[in-house]
Amino acid sequence: MGSPDALIRAAVHRIGARVGHGLADTAAELAVFAKDAPERLRQEWELFQEEVREEAERLERGDSPSDDSDLAPTQRPPAESPQQVIDRLRASVADLSQRIEARS
Repeated sequence: MGSPDALIRAAVHRIGARVGHGLADTAAELAVFAKDAPERLRQEWELFQEEVREEAERLERGDSPSDDSDLAPTQRPPAESPQQVIDRLRASVADLSQRIEARS
């Protein structure tokens, strides 16, 4: 084992290498995100427009929502627990993700 000075220098070098590597990975991820962002935004916008058209048609027909996942949390009965809200929101996010990926 080396001297305390050598151990400290080695630790500083390794920390610097790890941080530098982490920053490079983050920069690469941001570059990929920036490249894909316009397409992702376009897909999200198209999905939103489709949902608005469907909702408008539903309202014109006078239909009630087929399930409560379309309602905002403020429209929910107060008996819903926070965990139920979280579970419902997670399910909505998963559904939206599947719709987006199906369009890709």
